[in-house]
Amino acid sequence: MKHLPLGPNHLHGRSGTTVTAEGPPDSAFLSVRDLRIHFATDDGLVRAVDGLSFRLDRGRTLGIVGESGSGKSVTSLGIMGLHRSARARVSGEVWLDGEELVAADPERVRQLRGRKMAMIFQDPLTAMHPFYSVGQQIMEAYRVHHPDAHRKEARARAVEMLTRVGIPQPDRRVDDYPHQFSGGMRQRAMIAMALVNDPDLLIADEPTTALDVTVQAQILDLIRDLQRETGSAVVIITHDLGVVAEIADDILVMYAGRCMENGPAEDVFTHPQHPYTWGLLASMPRINRERKERLLPIEGNPPSLIRVPPGCPFHPRCRYAQLTDGRSETEVPSLVPTDSPGHSVACHLTPEERRRIFTEEIAPGL
Repeated sequence: MKHLPLGPNHLHGRSGTTVTAEGPPDSAFLSVRDLRIHFATDDGLVRAVDGLSFRLDRGRTLGIVGESGSGKSVTSLGIMGLHRSARARVSGEVWLDGEELVAADPERVRQLRGRKMAMIFQDPLTAMHPFYSVGQQIMEAYRVHHPDAHRKEARARAVEMLTRVGIPQPDRRVDDYPHQFSGGMRQRAMIAMALVNDPDLLIADEPTTALDVTVQAQILDLIRDLQRETGSAVVIITHDLGVVAEIADDILVMYAGRCMENGPAEDVFTHPQHPYTWGLLASMPRINRERKERLLPIEGNPPSLIRVPPGCPFHPRCRYAQLTDGRSETEVPSLVPTDSPGHSVACHLTPEERRRIFTEEIAPGL
C-alpha cells in the first residue's frame, strides 16, 4: 500500500439530495445506500446521519474522517446494527456480502456481528468488562459463534489471538484483567477480541486515540498485517488525517451527517475538491516542509444536528459560499463525480472555480 506524503499525525434522498449510483447490491462487499440515523429527543430530531452512501470492496481500507459530531461513530454503529433503541430511527440500506442488514431480523444481525463483521470500539477500557479477565472476554466472543467449542479450546484460541496481536507472555497475560494492561495493550486485546472469529469486515473507531505515536504506528501496522492475512475489508474512523494517510485506500469526508467528498486517498490528499477538505488539510501540522506561518483553523463550529443549516450544511463556515449565487444557503448540493475516477464531491462551486481556488490559494500552503 502506498504511503501518502503527509506528516504524522443515481439514488435520490430527502431534500432532493443525489448520491452516487452504486450498482447492484452485490457489486461491493459493503454497500451503504442513503443511510439515515435520526434520534428523537426532547429538544428535537437529531439527524446524526442524513443520507450517507458509500461502498467498500474486500481487501481495501476506507478512512472516514471529520470533526467530532460529524456522524462517523453513529455510522459505524448503524452498520453493526447497534441502534435498536426506541428513539433511534434508521432507514436506508446496508448490504454486507449481498445481505441487507437494516431491514433484517435483529437476531440475524446478531449472528453476523462478531463473525461476519466486528468492531474495535473507541475506548477499550470502557468497552471491556472490568470484572472479567481479558481471556474470558475473548473466549466468550469465540464461544458465542462456536457453541460446541470446549473451554480448553476457547482458551487456546484466546492465547493464540493474544500472541497474534503481539501481547508478551500471552499464556500468562490471558488471565489478567483490563486494568492490568497498558493503553496500547488494551487496544491490542480489543483487536484480538474483534478478530477472534476472522470477520470479513472490521470497523475500527478511533483505534489510536490517546496512544503515543510509537504505539499508534504499531496498532496501524497490526491492522494492516492482519488485513493482509485475511483479505478483510476495513473501515477506519478517525479525525486524524495522519492515520488516514498511513493506512487508507479510500477516504470519505463527513460533515453534519453527510458525505462532502469521497474518493481514492491519493486523489483526496493531492487534489481535494471540497472547501471543508481544504480546511482539514490546512489545519494539520506537516513535517515534510518548512512552515513559518501559523496553522489555519476552520472558522466557526460544527452545526447542531438538531438545527442543521439549510442548503449546504458547511456554508456558514465556507469562505467561498458567496460565489454560488445563493445556492449554498438554499439548495443541498448533490454528490457528483469529478474528473478523477471514483472521486465525488458535494459542492456548489463549479469545477473551474474549485480548480482555480485550489491552485491559487490552497495548494501553495499545503
